[in-house]
Amino acid sequence: MTNLSRIGIFDSGVGGLSVLRAVVQELPGHSLIFLGDQVHVPYGPRPLEEVQKFSFEITRWLLEQDCSEIIVACNTASAAALHELRKAYPNIPFVGMEPAVKPAAEQTQSGVVGVIATPATFQGALYASVVERFANGVTVLEDTCPGLVEEIEAGHLDGPETRRILEKALVPMLEKGIDTVVLGCTHFPFVIPMIEKICGPQVRVIDPAPAVARQAARVLPASARLPHKPRTIQLYTTGDLKRMQNMVPASIKYFATVEKARWDSSDHLTSNKG
Repeated sequence: MTNLSRIGIFDSGVGGLSVLRAVVQELPGHSLIFLGDQVHVPYGPRPLEEVQKFSFEITRWLLEQDCSEIIVACNTASAAALHELRKAYPNIPFVGMEPAVKPAAEQTQSGVVGVIATPATFQGALYASVVERFANGVTVLEDTCPGLVEEIEAGHLDGPETRRILEKALVPMLEKGIDTVVLGCTHFPFVIPMIEKICGPQVRVIDPAPAVARQAARVLPASARLPHKPRTIQLYTTGDLKRMQNMVPASIKYFATVEKARWDSSDHLTSNKG
């Protein structure tokens, strides 16, 4: 292996870049490889079995790139595949996305919190378990924000349709007294400014990405703790290169390259380098 400190990250699209940004801040010396499966975005409406299939193939590809740890930077893929991935690869640390219901329940003053996430996340056993364990005595309001992932993928972070979708979800929650909003999809941190405009300063918005980055640092294998020099950040998309490039956070643009990965006719993931 040549890049023992490399961490692999994947998502259905650009949403995982919000997690990548947090990992860069938490582990600034480490090389990272990110794949956004934009040709299949959004994962949320797809059957969990199909998302699991995508997740296993992306994991296989990331391991071929010598990743020593993998972050499933997608709530839907975490719900569909995280448990099975850990069983299939017991020697690889996997970090997944868990809706941040616990901190929301601990911090709420009104006793009412809102969660926005994809249908697959709400239907998954992981979300049900988190709510059951941590939301006793708290009213949890949910909305799937149909169309929001697609608007974010298109780069419409402050467009009228994005605002309409968010207002439709959040205004009824505000009327019922929420003081905390949990972002249950890694795409949604890109529209935090819009959420804050709608909700106002009295509502706390919880982005789970920093906590995920801290967990990634905690479980990093000992063999990967010495930074690989020089650090590289490689971004791959199965979709449109320009769309991915336009969404790369400014803080990592100068360190990152964006390249193409493809699903072949046998549903195997390939790239020029892997």
